[in-house]
Amino acid sequence: MADLNRLAHRLVKEATEPREEPSQTQVNGRKGGLKGGKARAEKLSAEKRREIAQRAAEARWARKD
Repeated sequence: MADLNRLAHRLVKEATEPREEPSQTQVNGRKGGLKGGKARAEKLSAEKRREIAQRAAEARWARKD
C-alpha cells in the first residue's frame, strides 16, 4: 500500500508543480529541427525528392512475410 501512496504523491506532484524551462541547447535544437526538413527539401532536386519518396513508399507498403 505504501508503494501506491508514493506513486500517487509523485503523480500529483509532477502534475501540479511548474516545469523547468528548457535549456538554451534544447531551444536551439528545436529551432534547427523545425527548419531542417524544409531546408533539405528546398536543396534537393525534384527528381531526387521523387526517388526518396518512392523508396519511402516502397518501404511502407513492403510485405513483411
